[in-house]
Amino acid sequence: MTAKGRLVFVAGMVGWDANGVFHTDDLAGQIRQALQNIVDVLEEGDAKPEHIVRMTWYLTDKRAYVAAYPEIGKAFREIIGSFNAAMTAVEVSALIEDRAKVEIEVTAVVPD
Repeated sequence: MTAKGRLVFVAGMVGWDANGVFHTDDLAGQIRQALQNIVDVLEEGDAKPEHIVRMTWYLTDKRAYVAAYPEIGKAFREIIGSFNAAMTAVEVSALIEDRAKVEIEVTAVVPD
């Protein structure tokens, strides 16, 4: 994927709210919150979900991720929308935040 414009980097977002509080241990619920966190950070950088060119998902349980595809897809479409971006998902043994089941980082390019 190639793009020109202003880069916006969103550090890894986990499934807690703006106050650092987890409201669920459910993977799909944490993904929904992490995606909303991404949108909120993008807005602060004058960017939108359609400007996303790369997403990297770090997950602690591949089987739970696959099992939750329908819920995850629904949340993704509702919060992020539909777009073509480079996306990678990686299973990891743990994340720094003990309750976190997912961490998602994003790069966006806002056209000039």
